[in-house]
Amino acid sequence: MPRRLLHLAALSLLAAGPLCAQEETLQPTWETRRHARTFSLSIPAPRGQITDRNGEVLAQTRVSYNLAIHFPTPLEFTDAQALAFARREIEKGRALTGREIAIRDEAIVRHYHNRGLLPLDIASDLTPEEQAGVRGKPGEGLGLRPVYLRYYPNGSLAAHILGYASREGRPPDGPIQNNDLLWPDTEGREGLELSFNRQLTGKPGQVTYNFDAKGHKVSERVVTPPLPGYNVVTTLDLSLQRLCEKALADGVKRGAIVFMEPHTGDILAMASYPTFDPNLFIPAISTEDFRALNENGNHPLIPRAYRAAYPPGSIFKMFVAFAALESGKVTPEEELSGPPSLQIGDRVFRNWKKTHSGMLNVSEALEESNDTWFYQVGIRTGARLMVEWATRFGFGARTGIPLRAEESGRIPNDEYMLKVHKRRLLDGDLANFSIGQGDILTTPLQMAQSVAIIANGGAFYQTRLVKQIQSIDDKVVTGYELRLLDELPLSRKNLEAVREGMIDSVTGGRATGRRASVPNVKVAGKTGTAQWGPKNNQRYAAWFVGFAPAEEPRYAFSVIYESDPNENAGGGASAAPIVGKVLKELFKEESRGNGKNRKGKAKAKATPEPGETDEPMDE
Repeated sequence: MPRRLLHLAALSLLAAGPLCAQEETLQPTWETRRHARTFSLSIPAPRGQITDRNGEVLAQTRVSYNLAIHFPTPLEFTDAQALAFARREIEKGRALTGREIAIRDEAIVRHYHNRGLLPLDIASDLTPEEQAGVRGKPGEGLGLRPVYLRYYPNGSLAAHILGYASREGRPPDGPIQNNDLLWPDTEGREGLELSFNRQLTGKPGQVTYNFDAKGHKVSERVVTPPLPGYNVVTTLDLSLQRLCEKALADGVKRGAIVFMEPHTGDILAMASYPTFDPNLFIPAISTEDFRALNENGNHPLIPRAYRAAYPPGSIFKMFVAFAALESGKVTPEEELSGPPSLQIGDRVFRNWKKTHSGMLNVSEALEESNDTWFYQVGIRTGARLMVEWATRFGFGARTGIPLRAEESGRIPNDEYMLKVHKRRLLDGDLANFSIGQGDILTTPLQMAQSVAIIANGGAFYQTRLVKQIQSIDDKVVTGYELRLLDELPLSRKNLEAVREGMIDSVTGGRATGRRASVPNVKVAGKTGTAQWGPKNNQRYAAWFVGFAPAEEPRYAFSVIYESDPNENAGGGASAAPIVGKVLKELFKEESRGNGKNRKGKAKAKATPEPGETDEPMDE
């Protein structure tokens, strides 16, 4: 269970500033009863926390201090006097904070007429140094006002998952009404902050202000303290998320990575790059920062891990293999030729490798990632079976994580082909289908989900990002239990054949994914490289997917590397090293052993040049 999640921010706010002024007793005179005023205003509640699976905080509420003008009561200034008073205090504020404080005259006058009994914020979220400067020189009309703000203590870490919660509307400037909020509340705008906004939002408190007949404030009392919102406990592992984000930042200009737990369906890490700092949106993002994010050609606001779909390329061969094996169209021992090219209809389909590979069984074809072998198997298996098995592995459908606008990907069938291309799937389409090209699209999250099914032997678990919702006193309000969606009838023999091919793809003599290898740990994986994007701006989507350790999988993963136009990128050269870097950290203890080749096969040669043994693309 996560450690106790304390909302110190709530306690700090109630102990700070004017909200805890001592209440005084009003004299019950006739004049007081006629002219005294009492306002009951709402104190916004702190939002609940978002944590990782171990209780490490990913998003929380903090107490922030605004610089505010307190107009003297009773409110007897003329407009000119109110402006003069406010301008003097603003100049003091500039001198104390060093900020360029800008506020329009009409805004000052409107506040004085409608809400002059309440502070007027002129600068938000003061730094500790700025606060000290203001506290050190108290004045008649200038002071600090405590408010709640959202805070992301790890900066950009998991930003696309968390989203952000920012100010709801602008500060009120109309006449004071009972139950008005003391300051604008925050609401979730993206990510989990949006999806669980209702649960994260707490219950407002209430503060009462009393003014005498002359307009002097005589008391201020917190009647009901605000009640913090519920906490959202995710399945993420903060340390693994950090490892994944660093590996992405070091290895890609654009890309994504997902790590899952194969036996539960839990997402342990999910990152997209480039990313952004959600703190920029608190309390509201500046025009300059927003423009910089939107005009960045690498699109840092896009969560590529689940909201971008790519052609899978050769990583799709594993699922074509299962369709062929489980339907009996090919056996694990059966060998087919692996020529450099194959005539299909009136078109020549080529292998990425320019020499003949000889006779190959399914494991060897996966190890080498032989295209022409899979062209033959795809046509032999047929459209119906390949579509059926791809669908059972979760392709073409959203995983169901609680994040807005998850991409569903695409598995083309006859209906789709008739609608888009005005024809059914032909042999040439099946050849493309068999190597993950053509109209197939998938997300990195979908791919990690499907690889997890291979890793655990056929169990399709509901992919899970949130474990539970709990109250501030650690009571579980809502639990999201493990859920088995399907059990794919994968025979042990067929599983072993595909797994052997995946292991050899990393450590075998013809391996394309050797840069993901880890000393003393068997890694099962598969590279893939696909042409992607419009013809006039074509790029490569370079993949590496798999699981580790191969014998008793603890992690299933996928990573994608988006190339620049005309950049030579491949799954083995560009994507595999990213996963390798993460796995070496995860298995640091195991990799300190003697480095023996546990499979007993000849060791692969030294790291190849890009394109030498890695498939440059599937044509």
